[in-house]
Amino acid sequence: QLLDYDDLLVMLRQLLLLDEAARARISSQYRYILVDEYQDTNRLQAEVIRQLATTHQNVMVVGDDSQSIYAFRGATFKNIMDFPVLFPGTTIYKLEENYRSTQPILNLANCIIDEAAEKYTKRLFTRKIDGPLPALVEAAGEHAQSRFIAQKILELREEGVPLDEVAVLFRSSFHSFDLEIELSRKGLPFIKRGGMKFIETAHVKDLLAHVRVVANPLDTVSWHRVLLLVEGVGPKKAQDLLAAIVKAEQPYDVLRGVSGRSGQGLKNLANTLESLAGAEDRQPEHQVSHIYEYYLPILKDQYDDYPKRTRDLDHLHTIAEGYHGIDEFLADLALEPPDGSAVNVEAPDRDDERLVLSTIHSAKGLEWQCVFVIWVVDGRFPSAYSFLADDELEEERRLFYVAVTRAKRHLFMTYPINVYDKTSGMLLSKPSRFLDHVSSDLLDTLALVEEGGREDWGMTRDPYY
Repeated sequence: QLLDYDDLLVMLRQLLLLDEAARARISSQYRYILVDEYQDTNRLQAEVIRQLATTHQNVMVVGDDSQSIYAFRGATFKNIMDFPVLFPGTTIYKLEENYRSTQPILNLANCIIDEAAEKYTKRLFTRKIDGPLPALVEAAGEHAQSRFIAQKILELREEGVPLDEVAVLFRSSFHSFDLEIELSRKGLPFIKRGGMKFIETAHVKDLLAHVRVVANPLDTVSWHRVLLLVEGVGPKKAQDLLAAIVKAEQPYDVLRGVSGRSGQGLKNLANTLESLAGAEDRQPEHQVSHIYEYYLPILKDQYDDYPKRTRDLDHLHTIAEGYHGIDEFLADLALEPPDGSAVNVEAPDRDDERLVLSTIHSAKGLEWQCVFVIWVVDGRFPSAYSFLADDELEEERRLFYVAVTRAKRHLFMTYPINVYDKTSGMLLSKPSRFLDHVSSDLLDTLALVEEGGREDWGMTRDPYY
């Protein structure tokens, strides 16, 4: 028989519960038990620890209840809160001195977690008294948020902050899609943790291949990808069709002339592409929308997790709305983050630097000189899905606390306004409710103002926050 890690836990628990002699022998053998990151344990693990300590109760756990953020993996916040109940006479030591962040950042973190419904009360402090206030930045929309972050990162780098000391954190992987495009446009290299880069996902590549074929009927790479999506078309047939398409004056007629199993699918493809090629309106958002209608049945047939992927394509449509021409849209989405240093910044010894884009879950335990937390808008952070369940909302609060405490010196929290969320039907404009009780003295509140062109920025202090 083979056992995976979960099996080992389950069977160990059964042994400890059902075999008293084995329990006493094992407990006597391991007389002192230390558990790290106890806030991330599940109920089964807690039960195993309790049984292992049957003969001695010599258990020490280390953890931070404020950083319990893995409920989706089975971890339970209650383990660390109920530890004194499981082990009467527990002594609690609070480690409140922080060696990472400046006091202004810790003041904000303390204020955020103070509102938690259940917690061990702590007041983080540090000897790093001085530092800039955390900034809360309002942007006119997602594009404005992305442009501000890219520009600010360039400024920080000119001031001597290495790219690998900068991180952009977000609640969900798709929140960074627009920013990824802007960073590529600015020549800022990055790595992404906790999800694939937007332009590397298969479904985004599929839809964009259709757009590219319309823009350039001689794009053989895109044609090949598009043809393979049609039922009944394999690699050999795709190559044969491609050879005929390149030579034909009317490439769509080649598709209509095919019979057999793939005939109807190729006719539908031809009609879709031809209608877009002959359309007077070549706005990117309309092309993406039209191809999305054609591609959706294919998406549902190919991927079991298509609801998640349709959300990505909705976001692609939102990105397309920010472009007036199809060529600019495709050019920006074709950009790969470069390997070299940032644009207009001399840094011959920094070629290997990458700034980090990461989900907050993937950033736990890490730290950077400068941290941007994006989409700090109610409905995205916390997610609208958490509004109806108090325990989920509390976990979102702890997630926000983790994000804020990744920053050593610079912390920027950005939120776009007047954003329509298709999933919830909400118009998102309000900063996260987790900031409702934060005193204005703890934040530098800014509103972005575009001055002239896309790249000209001004910032005003928001007197109403």
